[in-house]
Amino acid sequence: MNSIANSLRREARRLAADPWDLAMVTWVPLLGVALLWWIFSAGLPRHLAVGVVDDDHSSLSRQLVRMLDATPGVQITQHFTNAAEAERALRAVDVYAVVSIPRDFARTVKEGRAAQVTLLHNAQMSTHSGLLQRDVRTAVGTLSAGVEMAARNKRGESAQAVHVSMEPIHTQMVALFNVSSNYEQFLGAALIPALLHILAMTAGAWTVGRELRDRTLGEWLGAGGWVRTAGALVGKLAVPWVTLTLVGLLALVGITWGRGWHPPGNLWWVAAALALLIAVSITAGAALAGITRSLRTALSGAGFFAAPAFAFSGVAFPLAGMPGSARAWAEAMPFTHYIRLQIEQLQMGAPVATSVWTVVALILATAVLWLLGATALTLAHQRPETWGGR
Repeated sequence: MNSIANSLRREARRLAADPWDLAMVTWVPLLGVALLWWIFSAGLPRHLAVGVVDDDHSSLSRQLVRMLDATPGVQITQHFTNAAEAERALRAVDVYAVVSIPRDFARTVKEGRAAQVTLLHNAQMSTHSGLLQRDVRTAVGTLSAGVEMAARNKRGESAQAVHVSMEPIHTQMVALFNVSSNYEQFLGAALIPALLHILAMTAGAWTVGRELRDRTLGEWLGAGGWVRTAGALVGKLAVPWVTLTLVGLLALVGITWGRGWHPPGNLWWVAAALALLIAVSITAGAALAGITRSLRTALSGAGFFAAPAFAFSGVAFPLAGMPGSARAWAEAMPFTHYIRLQIEQLQMGAPVATSVWTVVALILATAVLWLLGATALTLAHQRPETWGGR
């Protein structure tokens, strides 16, 4: 216990004497979390810039343009006279898509023939593209249905008969979770712990690695011994763990209750898992520093493991679609398991029993990494000639 307390006091004094080190575990993470929240605070992308090439200039084409502009995700910002102007605007990303209405559009519809409206969209921007395709398809489908219903009513068909004949078979799609497709609840809530995962692993590598770099490992660990080293490691990592965990919990409460979102699952269970994710991350960074005995290598390793964790987590790209080796790497990452628990509780309202093994695994991973780090530092303490590496 003395080694824990002494190490904790020593680390607190060091952070108080170095405002930049203190910033990296206090207000910098808080600023990063606030920035991510602000980016996704709108929830749903709206009013994406779209251009129009209207070669028909009829009342029907103008009605279509008005309907497009009325959809939540589309804002008609430019009218082009020809395809060349539209192409230049697309390449310059002045607009995300262009709707092209052909000549004789209204006449073709009045003659009972199929008219075609073309959407030119930048599929490289997949989110923009998907939203615009949905809204444009909805607007064109609504106009098309209105035209067809008006024509059939004139021929004497009742409204009910028209509805049945136009859609004898229809699909019912029921969204079970995140019904509004809110990006703040889906993507923002996932990126915040991913950021804290990176910062925590970096903090663990830096906190231990700088003792090796500055050749102060003996001063920190004192007489040495595995038990004393293990306690000193706990005390050293306690301060960054507490500060980063507080930032994470503040963000979790802010993005849920603070935004009027009351998740169907157990928020406290998610909070406990988040605290454990940060513990795993910090001890992993510390273990890397102890094993490599190099601050530079430890920081590089922290970036290598933590930075791509979100990409491999299955949130952006499904795990089932990854090659076997990529999926194995993803399953080895603690963030993959944490984010699965978060989605189960915040989005799906799964029973806590579903997520128990994830919490157990995070506890075991923290313990194993702590033992590994303490052992590596005990061995390093016996080899002073290996200290001082950058």
